[in-house]
Amino acid sequence: MKTALISVYNKEGITDFAKSLVALGWKIISSGGTAKHLSDAGIPVTDVAEITGMPPILSHRVLTLHPKINGGLLALDTREHLAELEKYEIPWIDLVCVDLYPLEEEINKKDATRESVIEKTDMGGVALLRSSAKGRRITVCDFDDREKVINWLKNGEENKDEFLNSLAAKTEIIISKYCLLSGKYHSEGTYEGLLGEKKIECAYGENAYQKPASLFVSGVGHPDSGSPDSLAIASWKLVAGSPLSYNNICDVDRMIQTMTHIGAGFEKNFSEIPFVAIGAKHGNACGAGIAKVGLWQEAVDKMLQGDLRAIFGGSVMLNFPVDEKIADELIHKFSPEGVRRLLDIVAAPSFSPEAIEILARKKGKCRILVNPAIEKAGSNSLDFASRFRYVRGGFLTQPNYTFVPEFDPLLISPLAGGEGALRDIILAWAVGCTSNSNTITLVKEGRLYGNGVGQQDRVGAAKLAIFRADDAAKFVDPKTEKADLENATAYSDSFFPFPDAPQVLIDRGIKTIFSTSGSVKDEEVAELCKQKGVNLIMLPDSEARGFYQH
Repeated sequence: MKTALISVYNKEGITDFAKSLVALGWKIISSGGTAKHLSDAGIPVTDVAEITGMPPILSHRVLTLHPKINGGLLALDTREHLAELEKYEIPWIDLVCVDLYPLEEEINKKDATRESVIEKTDMGGVALLRSSAKGRRITVCDFDDREKVINWLKNGEENKDEFLNSLAAKTEIIISKYCLLSGKYHSEGTYEGLLGEKKIECAYGENAYQKPASLFVSGVGHPDSGSPDSLAIASWKLVAGSPLSYNNICDVDRMIQTMTHIGAGFEKNFSEIPFVAIGAKHGNACGAGIAKVGLWQEAVDKMLQGDLRAIFGGSVMLNFPVDEKIADELIHKFSPEGVRRLLDIVAAPSFSPEAIEILARKKGKCRILVNPAIEKAGSNSLDFASRFRYVRGGFLTQPNYTFVPEFDPLLISPLAGGEGALRDIILAWAVGCTSNSNTITLVKEGRLYGNGVGQQDRVGAAKLAIFRADDAAKFVDPKTEKADLENATAYSDSFFPFPDAPQVLIDRGIKTIFSTSGSVKDEEVAELCKQKGVNLIMLPDSEARGFYQH
C-alpha cells in the first residue's frame, strides 16, 4: 500500500484529492487540522503523531520536523536505506501534498509586523516539500497539479522520472519565491530577485544571433501570487498566425501600456473610456485615434492617418471587437488599389472568423491576439508591478509607470478648444509618456499627428514631431506641403530648459502645450506662451515627468 502525506493550510478541494487517492488504494497520513478535516469527511487517516510518537510541541511550531517523517521521504530504494527504515520503524512515503502558510498575504497587510510575519513563515511545510522533491517522491505544492497527479496515477505513471522531476523543479521554485519574500521583507529591501516560468520560447531575440530568447512569467502556480494579471502577455490568446517573436512581445507590452494610460486618463477626467485605436512601430505609437463609443471607423481612420508609411508592417491594438468591416479597413483603407497593408500584430477583445481571414498573411506573419480585458482597460488595468532592467553586473528596479494626471477644465482656455482640447491633452500625454524619452507628441481632434521620440534635446524632439506630421501628410497627399497643426496640442514629457522648443511649436500653430515645470526658464516659457496666446499647462516635474524606458 502506497502512502501519501497531506498537510494543507487551505482546505479547499483537499477531501476530493484524498478520496481519489484512497480509491486508488493509498494510505493517508496527515496532521493537526488537516487530519481532522479529512477524518470528519469520512476519510481514513493516520495522524503524524502516531508515527513519530510525539505530539506537536513548541506551540505547534514542530510537528512534522521529525526523522520518521523526513526519513520516509529522503530514503533511497537501496538495501541499506530500506534496512534502516525497517530498523527504526519509518514508513516509506510516496507522495506529499502540502501548501504553505500565506506569507505574502501577511506581508501585504498594512498592520503586518516582524513578529506576525515570522509566525506566518512556514518551516515544516518547506522541509516536507524539499525532502519530497530531493527524494523524488510525488510532490504536490500547486493546487492545479492535484488533478494532473490523479490522472497520471490512473494512467499508469507514464514517463515517471520526467514527471517527478518536473514536480520537484516547480517545488524548488515555489519555495525559492517563498524564501525570497521573507528575505526581502526582513532585509527591508536590501535583497531582491527574479523568478519565473518559461511560457514562450522565441526563435531568437531582438536580432537573429541573440539566442536563446524566452518569455518568463512570474508567480509560478503559488496561491500567494494572487489573481493573475488579465492583461499580462501570457493572458493573450494567439488565435491565428505564427508564434510571437521577442520583438512582437515587446511591441504588445508597449501597446498595452499606451492603451491602459489612454483609458485611465479618460476614465479619471471624463468617467468614460472612448473607442481607441493604436498603431505602433518598434514600440512607439506612430498612429492613435479616439472616438465616441460605437464610432469605430473614426478611431481607425485617425490611427491609420497618423503615419501610413510607418504602420505598414507595424502593430495595431484596438479596445473594441473586430468584424469584417473593421478588418477590411485596417488592410485596405488609404492604400493604393490592389495593395494590401501588411500588419505584424492585430490585438483586440475579439475577432469574427471573417476578420481573421481578411487579416491573415502568408506563413502566419500576422499574429492575431485576443484578450477581452482590453475592452474596458482603464485605471484598474494599469500595471502596478515593479519593473526590472538589466544593467551590467546587476539590475535596476523601480515602481511602474502609474501617474495619471487630473485636470481642472477651467485651466483649458476656451480659445484652445475647451473640452476637445482637454481630450487631446490626455491622448497626447498617454502616447508621449509611453514613448521612449525624450518625447514631444502632437495631437489634434483626437488624432496623433506626430510623435517625436527618443531625442537628446527638446528642440530636436519638437522638430521631429512636426517633421513626422508633415511627412505623414505628404504621404497621404503628395500635393500637401505640410500638416494642418493649427490649434493642435503638444505634450512634452519633461520641462523646457529654454523657450526655443516652445517657439518651434508655436510657430506651427500649436495652441495648447502640456509640460512639466522645474526649469530655471519656466517663467520665460510661460511669458512666451502668454504673449502668443498659447494655453500652457504645467505640473511639477517631480510628480508628472513622463520619461519612459530612458
